[in-house]
Amino acid sequence: QVQLVESGGGLVQAGGSLRLSCAASGRTFSSITMAWFRQAPGKEREFVASISGYGGRTRYADFVKGRITISRDNAKNTVYLQMSSLKPEDTAVYYCAGSSSFYTILPTRRTDFDSWGQGTQVTVSS
Repeated sequence: QVQLVESGGGLVQAGGSLRLSCAASGRTFSSITMAWFRQAPGKEREFVASISGYGGRTRYADFVKGRITISRDNAKNTVYLQMSSLKPEDTAVYYCAGSSSFYTILPTRRTDFDSWGQGTQVTVSS
């Protein structure tokens, strides 16, 4: 497993942008498949995006529609989630997750990931 700490959440107006960061420690970061999930009040945690160990492959939820980009900097042991054109329905706690398994097809299920951060709140006002 890897230890994960998210940061960068906050309050933003609709149409604005935020960049979330997730710092990792404990294992060789490039061997970890990383992802972001989010959980809105009263809803289940849902997949947002995932990225392969060296960043060459990414996968996004359908609702992203070009507004969100996942990236990573292995030299800094950090994965990012750049969000733009934010909507009130993007309000949620955002979690980063890691998996030490290798995937030919990047995973999207919560059960595929064995390391989780504590989450960072993103609130989008209308």
